[in-house]
Amino acid sequence: MSHTSLCYLNGKFLPLEEASISVLDRGFIFGDGIYEVIPAYGGNLFRLDEHLQRLNNSLQAIHLKNPLSNAEWATLLSTLVEKNNHGDQSVYLQLTRGVAKREHSFPAETSATVFAMSSPMPAAKTTLATEGVHAISLDDIRWRYCHIKTIALLPNILLRQQAVENEAVEAILIREGKVTEGAASNVFVVKDGVIKTPPKSECLLPGITRDLIVELAIKNQLACKEIEIDESELLSADEIWLSSSIKEILPVTQLNEKSVADGVPGPVWKNMQTIFQNYKQSLRDGIEASRVK
Repeated sequence: MSHTSLCYLNGKFLPLEEASISVLDRGFIFGDGIYEVIPAYGGNLFRLDEHLQRLNNSLQAIHLKNPLSNAEWATLLSTLVEKNNHGDQSVYLQLTRGVAKREHSFPAETSATVFAMSSPMPAAKTTLATEGVHAISLDDIRWRYCHIKTIALLPNILLRQQAVENEAVEAILIREGKVTEGAASNVFVVKDGVIKTPPKSECLLPGITRDLIVELAIKNQLACKEIEIDESELLSADEIWLSSSIKEILPVTQLNEKSVADGVPGPVWKNMQTIFQNYKQSLRDGIEASRVK
């Protein structure tokens, strides 16, 4: 049976197919806006405080006032999840600078466009634990402010498309000899049992799932470092992972058509995968898990 998705647009809940914006919206004309993607497990939003903090950080970076308080966002998004009662969900929210005459400088008076929708969370592939995924490495062609979660994603799209055309799920990006992140994910490598991920900077998006993996590793006494990763370390890693709110933690078993170590998901990933799935289950069960205790 098909399910009609309800979305939120500028103060109203309505069927997704009925939602529309002006062609003069600055998000449509300029890509002048930001977004967030938040999973919901068992109706419970995943690390909502952290997502809203990143939302605020992005809005401040582009000089756009947040039209809602954190409490109002929590009510809006929880209501959206409740109205779309179809299991685990992926909530997408977007704000743009609104509708104005086409001119590069900020309009003097305009209201932000606020949009949110929910989609069923895609099921993880059953072959993940035995086969992993393939990735390629590419030059990071994006702009300098990758820590802003902007809707202007054309460089990321072009990089991801190169991966798809090479039968890979993701492009791992290299800037001046250092690993930054994936086209739509954060990156981890494991060498001699030590988990490493690039430190936060303007070169990468501070991933909510990335941060959780670091917290869970520390809590479970796994060696973990936020440290620069040379391209050579990526190419010689024992394990490579990709992380995002939707991907969760993907083990990369082939990079640039060469096997990563022995070509199967490694033991550190398997351990972290179990830890992460237990965390998710506690969220489904309604146990407070917005932060690791």
